[in-house]
Order: sequence, then C-alpha cells, then structure tokens
Amino acid sequence: MFVEDKLRSEIAGEITLSPTPGSTMKKWREIFAITQADLAAHLKIAASTISDYEGNRRMSPGSAVIKRFVTALFDIDNERGSPILSKLAQGVEHTAQFFDLHEFAASITAVDFQKMIGGTVVANEDLMQSKKLYGYTLMDSLKVILEMPFNQFPKLYGSMSERAFIFTQVSTGRSPMVVIRVTPMKPSVVVLHGISDVDPLALKISEKEQIPVITTRMDIGKIKDTLNKI
Repeated sequence: MFVEDKLRSEIAGEITLSPTPGSTMKKWREIFAITQADLAAHLKIAASTISDYEGNRRMSPGSAVIKRFVTALFDIDNERGSPILSKLAQGVEHTAQFFDLHEFAASITAVDFQKMIGGTVVANEDLMQSKKLYGYTLMDSLKVILEMPFNQFPKLYGSMSERAFIFTQVSTGRSPMVVIRVTPMKPSVVVLHGISDVDPLALKISEKEQIPVITTRMDIGKIKDTLNKI
C-alpha cells in the first residue's frame, strides 16, 4: 500500500506541476494502456470530456479531478491484474533508497513546522510566517547528489513544490544548496539535519533564492513520527 500511495502522489504531482496538465494526463492514460472510452466509462463521464482535458481545451483540472483520474487508472489496472502498476512499483522501490515523501493532510506554516522539528532558523527568518508547507521530502544528501539519476529529481517534489526538503548526512550544507540553486523548481524551506554551523556560500544561495534554512539535531525517527501525524 505504501508503494501504491507513493505512485499516486508522484503521478498527481506531475500532472499538477505540468505546464500542460492535459497532455500529462494523456501520457499517463497511454502508459496504463487505457482508451479514452474505457476511462470515460469508468468515470461515468463523456469520452469527449477526456478528449477536451487531454487536448488542453478545458481549464486546468483541479485537485478533485486529478484524484479521480489517478484513482481510475489504478482501479482499471488492478482489474486487469496490475500489469502496469507492478512495473511502476519497481521504480518507486528504487527511489526509496534515496528519499522519502510525505504529503500533509492540511497545510502548515513554516513557523509551526520549525517548532515541530525543534529547529533553528539560520537564514531568511523574515520569510517564515509567509511560507506554507504541504509536505516534506526526507533525503540522504550524499546519495541524492552522488548516486540518484538526474531524471529522478522532479520526483523529490511529490504533488506540491511548497514543501520542506530535509537533508541528512550533511557536513556544511553547501552541496544541497548548490543543487537547489541549479534546479528549476525550489522547495519552500530547507532543513539541514545534524549541523549547527552552515557554510557561508549555502547561506548566500538561500538568500538569493529566498528560501528559509533551518538546522535541527532532533532524531530523524522522531521528526518523521511528528510530521507524519499532520
């Protein structure tokens, strides 16, 4: 169930963040080898509605539409014996060695998030109150930077880019911030675990990107237990 939930989150996130969500919906329908007619029948809507979304002729789908769409893909594939989900699950299990995603049931402010993880703001504290978080990504900084394939980086953002990146295995914080600097999407908050002193260049990058940086030494297990209740 964990792998399936993670897949749902990744697919929904890709559609949400896509500049052409209808085209992305079409891509995933075709990956699951489901016809417009079969998908429409399952959703009890007209096939022309599916066509309009995929052709980007309708307004961008909201979260409710995306949720129904992804659920339908999974339901139909499960009815067929899960041939596509089985293949996709292998990829999710591969990325699990690099990072862990969690989506919050409701948004929280960066200030509340900081308190929950026992953190100290070391950069851009003035932005904390205005930042909202919808989830977090916990990652091993060394594995992500040195081993994870570059095409997997968009998956770090889950269903929303307004999230906290929590980096473990950090020495100075420079490498994680350099990676964030050169990637197109940015998290709302960065957490550097296990350190107190942050590299000056990392702080400069955080100021340039307008991303608050928090340090914490709270046990990772306790951080996950606390945040996963949201």
